Amino acid sequence: MTQATPQRRVHRVRHELRMREVQVARREQLSPHFVSLTFAGEALADFVSAGFDDHVKFMFEDDDGSIVRRDYTPRRFDAQARELTLEFALHGHGKACQWAEQAQVGDHAVIGGPRGSMIVPPDFDWHLFVADATGLPAVHRRLEEMPAGTRAIVLLQVEAADRRRFASAADLQLQWFDDDQALLAAVEALGLPAGEGFAWGAGEAAAMVRVRNLLLDKGQPKEAMRVAAYWRQGQADYHEELSQ
Repeated sequence: MTQATPQRRVHRVRHELRMREVQVARREQLSPHFVSLTFAGEALADFVSAGFDDHVKFMFEDDDGSIVRRDYTPRRFDAQARELTLEFALHGHGKACQWAEQAQVGDHAVIGGPRGSMIVPPDFDWHLFVADATGLPAVHRRLEEMPAGTRAIVLLQVEAADRRRFASAADLQLQWFDDDQALLAAVEALGLPAGEGFAWGAGEAAAMVRVRNLLLDKGQPKEAMRVAAYWRQGQADYHEELSQ
């Protein structure tokens, strides 16, 4: 008797919401507009980040005593060392950007979450990533996690000075773009490969709405797609899921 191949399922897991006090352990300038900050603390002993695009709430006290909260992707977590690395885009404005620009070893902050994780099986026939610079940490993390032989199509809109090399065992097809119009044109021209694939996108709200619609028009099932708006022009602390 022939057994049917089980349908792949992208699924979510929930985590207990906790607030963890941490402090800066290391600082690394990755490129002109990106800095990596590694946070340490005993409160990270039971930290869990099971999905490559998880979000934690990064919190710190502003000069006026108010609490600033922003979403960031866990770039890397070392459970043994109890160290969590986040990457900050230094775009020249915004309170979190200013905090990261000035952050020094020993500075304190609070990490909340993640509330949950989206688990994407690595054995899809292909994986598509479409993002601007705000999606770089999640894409970089996922490419590092992919096993050999995985096919990854990566379309990224990032300034030339901030482009980076990806260490990945995946079969990587990578293109860089200077602006969102060029990125969208590439998505529109893209022929989705044969087989069952997963598509992921993150970036500015209007551009990501267009990416989602283009992928749906190409026949990509919404169950095998996640597109999110990580930011919107003129609005702070913005995040919206677009492919639910």
